[in-house]
Amino acid sequence: MLMIACGAIAKELVALKELNGWHNLQIECLPADLHNAPAQIVRAVRERLTQVWDRYDLVFVAYADCGTAGALDQVLAEFKVERLPGAHCYEFFASKSEFDALCQEELGSYFLTDFLVRHFDRLVWRGLGLDRHPELLTSYFGNYRRLVYLAQSVNPTLLGMAQQHARQLGLEFHLRYTGLTPLCNAMPQPVILHAT
Repeated sequence: MLMIACGAIAKELVALKELNGWHNLQIECLPADLHNAPAQIVRAVRERLTQVWDRYDLVFVAYADCGTAGALDQVLAEFKVERLPGAHCYEFFASKSEFDALCQEELGSYFLTDFLVRHFDRLVWRGLGLDRHPELLTSYFGNYRRLVYLAQSVNPTLLGMAQQHARQLGLEFHLRYTGLTPLCNAMPQPVILHAT
């Protein structure tokens, strides 16, 4: 089985593969920065599916919709391939019910994962131009009230970084440890059924 995956969840997928002994699973990651232009996710997934389609008994795509507005699902339907559930990684990292509850608690929640905590400066601070134009902070984050760190790992360094990011954005900090279980539960049955 081949899993075409988002590079932003590579570390977690490799950890699940090792923990569960999914020896039949090959993981290929596309660059995480494709998220900056969701149409590129669709193009990259289509290209990779076209290249590998006849070489594997089963292919799975480890992306949520990720801002493609259904375009990714149209490509996957052509190839009869499934993907991870939800609109974005926050849903499958936290589980849909937990994510919905967090949003009900506070609609103005800005979410980070382990990956986004590590790469916050590049993807968020510099990526949005806040290093050059700090006056844009209220335009981007003025409607948010809290930063929710959905932690996949227990890591004091990442926790400290996430708290610093919340201060940088002027948001209340909220920690929710998700671990890897919700992501594991979102994986396709063939992975689990063929685990040795």
